[in-house]
Amino acid sequence: MKIATLQDLYLVELQELRSVTVQFEGALERLADAASNPSLKKIFARQQKEIRAEAERLDKMLQQRDVGGDGHTDQAMEALVREMEKMISLIEGNELRDVALIGSTQRLEHYQIAAYGTVAALAGHLDLRSEQKALHSMVDNKKKIDIQLTELATAKVNPSALAA
Repeated sequence: MKIATLQDLYLVELQELRSVTVQFEGALERLADAASNPSLKKIFARQQKEIRAEAERLDKMLQQRDVGGDGHTDQAMEALVREMEKMISLIEGNELRDVALIGSTQRLEHYQIAAYGTVAALAGHLDLRSEQKALHSMVDNKKKIDIQLTELATAKVNPSALAA
């Protein structure tokens, strides 16, 4: 697809965002399996439910515009997921692994925050207010998860790793 208008750019970015979301969903399964802290496992399980709902919302947005979501792979997210996998394989010890999992997850979340924010801004410029609102809502959810991960790391996970 040639990108000649802001509308074209929005659609391509929306497709990329769907790719980011689907890749993150897969990564969450691996993160949940690798986590040992029960609170961290809970956060990952909740994220899995939320990310499925986000993917469905994105699919609906694409369908409304007669655009498919398949066929696009966000390469930046792909690289971040590879780095996460590498980190999981290198870390020994459950406590230290949980610290690394939180860091990897936050990198993935921060990338998603940027991607969702970009697409929301484009939706706003195109006067697609309901889509902009939905995208901003997804950004807000990502920010809340980021805060929860930071709080868990600070209060429990990092001190446990330090004591191990």
